[in-house]
Amino acid sequence: MTGGIGLDGMTRVSFLIPGNLSLPTGGYAYDRRVLALLDAEGVEVTHVALPASYPSPTEADLAETAWIVDALPKDAVLLIDGLAFGAMPADLIRRFDRAIVALCHHPLTLESGLSQERQAELKTSETAALAMAREVIVTSPATGAIVARNFGVPAERITVALPGTDPAPRSRGTGKPLRLLAVGAIVPRKGYDVLIQALRQIKDRDWHLDIAGADDRAPETAAALRQLIASSDLADRVTLNGAVSNERLSALYSGADVFVMSSRFEGYGMVLAEAMAHGLPIVSTTGGAAADTVPDAAALKVSPGDATAMADALLRMIDEGGLRAEKADASWQAGRALPRWEDTTRIIAGVVRRVAA
Repeated sequence: MTGGIGLDGMTRVSFLIPGNLSLPTGGYAYDRRVLALLDAEGVEVTHVALPASYPSPTEADLAETAWIVDALPKDAVLLIDGLAFGAMPADLIRRFDRAIVALCHHPLTLESGLSQERQAELKTSETAALAMAREVIVTSPATGAIVARNFGVPAERITVALPGTDPAPRSRGTGKPLRLLAVGAIVPRKGYDVLIQALRQIKDRDWHLDIAGADDRAPETAAALRQLIASSDLADRVTLNGAVSNERLSALYSGADVFVMSSRFEGYGMVLAEAMAHGLPIVSTTGGAAADTVPDAAALKVSPGDATAMADALLRMIDEGGLRAEKADASWQAGRALPRWEDTTRIIAGVVRRVAA
């Protein structure tokens, strides 16, 4: 496979990303920020849009992918987002004839709501794909350990590039009712059904939940969540905001008293970092890397899928003002120490340069 240094000595990378880069997801936010900053790190980057059907590409989209890659400069490293790379057939990847760096936000096979057959298919394709990458970038040490243990990637080929976090003003909160905030698309992995099951156990407390996240990525899941909210008699206490603007999201963070994350699995948990940047006390599951992203001092943590434990943690955070204040102070301190996007991009640029050499 060819390298990624041009005749002019410049390191070049083609960043292949499926679908609509503007979508409000953590993975796309990560990709957008890296794209914007790689040039400043001395790496000439080109965004290459792949078909939106990944990680379930049609045969026509696989053929289009081959045509797209064939047309790319031969002197550019291919940095391929894992949403596409893990679903690419091995025969297609062999055709690329270029140095490849895979960016794995979290393994595709660990997405919730998949059939056992689909999980097995993705495990096979992702294992084969990662074996053909020169290096693999992951977004947390926990994801790196999974990629090494479950997909057979040698540890020396794995680099952790934690997502960056922007500085933010400290949240003011509202208090009456106590405002709970959850951020993330309504998909099975986010576990919003468990969160609602927890909240209906503490309906006697004065709280309101805002969920900010796209509601069109898994329509059946969104419809089931709305039905669960209605049947739990919580329609006037839970607001599904859908995908929101940056300004609206900032306002939601500012007005929140407690941040809640009910995910079954996270490759890092960028919203947890955002919550810490705003100094919010946190109730979180320990799914995937989430257990490590937030220090224990800043959060009450429960096992994913355990609605009763989630209810108990929320009850403590609502009832104990001193605990909330203590967790908020720890969260604010942790948020100020988080890496910035320049740090993330510097690590990725180093990987690309190493592969190109």
